[in-house]
Amino acid sequence: MRSLLPSLVVALALGTAPVAAQHPDASFFLTSAGPGNGADLGGLAGADAHCARLAEAAMIHGKTWRAYLSATAADGDDAVHARDRIGSGPWSNVRGVLIARDATELHTDAANLTKESILNEKGQVVNGRGDSPNRHDILTGSNADGTVATGDGDTTCENWTSSSADGSAMVGHHDRQGGGADPTSWNAAHASRGCGQQDLQGTGGDGLFFCFAVGG
Repeated sequence: MRSLLPSLVVALALGTAPVAAQHPDASFFLTSAGPGNGADLGGLAGADAHCARLAEAAMIHGKTWRAYLSATAADGDDAVHARDRIGSGPWSNVRGVLIARDATELHTDAANLTKESILNEKGQVVNGRGDSPNRHDILTGSNADGTVATGDGDTTCENWTSSSADGSAMVGHHDRQGGGADPTSWNAAHASRGCGQQDLQGTGGDGLFFCFAVGG
């Protein structure tokens, strides 16, 4: 039987090598990239579909994915809370490391949410503060308890349909570095400066968001 090494070398060179399957318990990841239009994700449905596409590309099959995003009440629709969208848990990252047992634990300091545990769907650590470029601002539109953030202005970039420089969204910090004035919340650190891709990148973000498998 001929060696497969030459074919594998060629595949790696062309970027066509097969993606290794992730841990079968994988039920949580941070997106490796957003859709590319800032915080305009195509609404909650578009964000969910993006989670599903990334999971399938990473060979995480057979799961229903929901973006961890809240939405404000609008056009007769009730507000949507991110914590209510993601099922009951437990959730593990793509290496099988437990993140949280349930939604209650997820929204406490007991959750295993650090830069090293919050991996993208490829199993990679995502850039944070001190890295170039910094990508630690993660779209959530949520308060620390997972409910929709509300205020005098926009908190969800018009429910994830706007890439305007005038809008804003609540973001978290996936690296959760403390000290000084730096907020440590993974889901409610501060408001973004605009909703466009360049706006988000200019303040340490990249239009990334969290994805959870419903039911864990």
